[in-house]
Amino acid sequence: MNIQAVMTKDEVSFTQARRVNQALTASLEKRALQWMACRAPQWLTSDQLTALGLGAQIGAGVCYALSRYNRYALLPVILCLVLNWFGDSMDGTLARVRCQQRPRYGFYVDHMVDVIGAVALMGGLGCSGFVHWQVAIAMLIAFLLLAAESYLATYTLSRFEMSQGIFGPTEIRLLLIAGNLALLRSPYATVFGHRMLLLDLGGTIAAGCMFAMLIVVTVRHTAQLFREEPLV
Repeated sequence: MNIQAVMTKDEVSFTQARRVNQALTASLEKRALQWMACRAPQWLTSDQLTALGLGAQIGAGVCYALSRYNRYALLPVILCLVLNWFGDSMDGTLARVRCQQRPRYGFYVDHMVDVIGAVALMGGLGCSGFVHWQVAIAMLIAFLLLAAESYLATYTLSRFEMSQGIFGPTEIRLLLIAGNLALLRSPYATVFGHRMLLLDLGGTIAAGCMFAMLIVVTVRHTAQLFREEPLV
């Protein structure tokens, strides 16, 4: 495996995990990010991009909450999701292009920002009235469990899987944008003759898929670790 040991100022060895991204948009996204990073102004830093990503995700949650009173607040949610993608995806790319990586700092801060941002986003969505709280909480729990599994796998397998199958963070943002556009038309869907909230349907499917993925990857990684560390 492509594992890089990094020595910090305190002479602490840190193993940088191999990044794996097999999402649908991964190849195109990587080329676009590298193109932008090479042309980014010198005053722009990775920390500023991380802050932008977090602020945009919190802003998306706030706008979701406001959409309870005015449906057109869903439009700035879309803008916030685009800004979140730019900040969250560009911070690491910019650091790598400029050879300014801080592996431990970057990994810790980036993923704490992801967790905080997810809580803000799902909290705002739960306040929107477009989805029941139970569904929003189920999606949040499923995301946090998948995130925890990913971080544990990164530590134990030295492989950071940025996507689950063909779905990664960018695909999730695209689905949210599509959902917002659909909500502007109608917040309801009809399934087998039953009328229900569109995001209840989508959220239930999303939570179910995430829980299923959690079971699959947990079993797979447990089996791999069992084989690599047999009892003597």
